[in-house]
Amino acid sequence: MIAVVQDRYGPPARTLRVAQVEVPRPGRGEVRVRVHATSVHADIWHVIHGRPLPLRFMGSGLRRPLPPIPGTDVAGTVDAVGSGVTAFRPGDRVFGSTVRRHEWVHCGAWAEYAVARDDRLVALPADTSFAQAATLPSAGHIALQNLRDDVRAGPGRSVLVNGAGGAVGSIALQVTRGRGAHVTAVELPRKLDLVRRLGAEQVVDGTADDFTTHVGRYDLVFDVPGTRPYRRCLRALAPGGRYLTIGHEAYGRRGNRILGIMPGFFALMLRARFDERLRGPGTPLPDRSTTLAELGRLLHEGVLDPVVDRVLPLDRAVEALDVLTSGANVGAVVLAPNP
Repeated sequence: MIAVVQDRYGPPARTLRVAQVEVPRPGRGEVRVRVHATSVHADIWHVIHGRPLPLRFMGSGLRRPLPPIPGTDVAGTVDAVGSGVTAFRPGDRVFGSTVRRHEWVHCGAWAEYAVARDDRLVALPADTSFAQAATLPSAGHIALQNLRDDVRAGPGRSVLVNGAGGAVGSIALQVTRGRGAHVTAVELPRKLDLVRRLGAEQVVDGTADDFTTHVGRYDLVFDVPGTRPYRRCLRALAPGGRYLTIGHEAYGRRGNRILGIMPGFFALMLRARFDERLRGPGTPLPDRSTTLAELGRLLHEGVLDPVVDRVLPLDRAVEALDVLTSGANVGAVVLAPNP
């Protein structure tokens, strides 16, 4: 089969190549998927570059990425099933994640065929395209893990999503809107029409208006880029409100080369022990199987409308990453092994 392969860390143009590799075999409890679409997202950029450095000690490989095929999100048709699998059979339309244990690691999705655990796949609704579904697993997992607090993002609540037109932000916008919250979306001018279409009741041009001056308005501030100091973001919170940030290194343009923005995250984690505005709801983080099941339900109910900017063939993976890192896309970038 054809796959994107990486033998060493570094810039995609120097380290990625397309090669013929063996078709993977599904083991017990696993499903082999013929990949029709696979997403290009920020975590993949981190593993390709091997940055920040600690991720190499989290399973991705010290000197080179292991396994060598990038990608974590798949949408396609079941090709074969391993022993013990009863939920799927060949020909089923599915989407899901090839991630097994660690978040920051290559997982073999940028290929014609990929293997995933059967509990990491869900049925794909007939009215959702493979390209749309491929955008959801990783971004949706991050969004739903952070939105498990229904109290501050439920009916009648006021939510601000900063970066609402990106992969994670667009899901957060639609999920909180679906729960009945009043959502304000902050974005760049070229993405304002998109966030309006996705259900934002108020839009803010982030280049012209600073949301931290919206004193006491929001029960929840969902800050994807996390570029403003926490002390300033606090001004936007209503009494009893909560602030959460996803944080984004802007593809190496923020943070330091070794640790990225990790020091800032550790500082917020420490502060959360004394600051209720940073604390979670006290419930366990859902695993990928749980968030995938929820994403499947939201798709079936029409809550989510994934937006795809462009679909490129597998041999244009470097170009796809360039589009992502340049910010030229309005919607997700997707690779299709067999466009």
